[in-house]
Amino acid sequence: MNAWSLRTSRDRIYQDRHEAGRVLADRLVSYRDLPDVLVLGLARGGVPIAAEVASHLHAPLDVFVVRKLGVPQWQELAMGAVASGGGLVLNDGLVARLGIDEDTIAETIRCETAEIARREQAYREGRPAPDLAGRTVILVDDGIATGATMLAAVRAVRAAKRVVVAVPVGPATLSSQLRDEADEVVCASTPAVFDAVGQAFVDFHQVSDDEVRRLLAQPTVGPGQD
Repeated sequence: MNAWSLRTSRDRIYQDRHEAGRVLADRLVSYRDLPDVLVLGLARGGVPIAAEVASHLHAPLDVFVVRKLGVPQWQELAMGAVASGGGLVLNDGLVARLGIDEDTIAETIRCETAEIARREQAYREGRPAPDLAGRTVILVDDGIATGATMLAAVRAVRAAKRVVVAVPVGPATLSSQLRDEADEVVCASTPAVFDAVGQAFVDFHQVSDDEVRRLLAQPTVGPGQD
């Protein structure tokens, strides 16, 4: 059965992503020390939060890359998202309204998929992507706005035994599609007025590639654990 969980105050402000990760880890304590758990941080902003979650749960940490599909000429406007492993979300209504043709969509997906591969290579530095079969995957980001990028991630990791979405902040009216496709959604704070993910953080700096690599290099499990 799919689960949808809030379990905290609606207007919490986090000092930074690390504090948000510790708060989120408390909501995920039932997954602590389970041998099949894998924490995936959505690059880049989700990785510092995922690192705290993985450390508190004694679970391995890895990175997951999702890219927005920008509308031609209006790159800040997303027509969808694509994720590592081929997860895809398209805003069919927006595509139809703007008259975006299939060739343009295909080329945008091709370019962003190439960028995903480049970033994964840069972040993992030659390490293979983790095997998801038989695992409980916890997908962590620094927040959810529209839900498109997280939905693409959920679709890309469906080979996992169980998929949990975990974020420190999001709108009260999260996408029903996201709640339907993930096995569990944990959102630690749902502000009464939600404008952007950054409103929940005092420090919401742009996470760099170097910061991602540094966090991935830090151990989150003890000797003999996987």
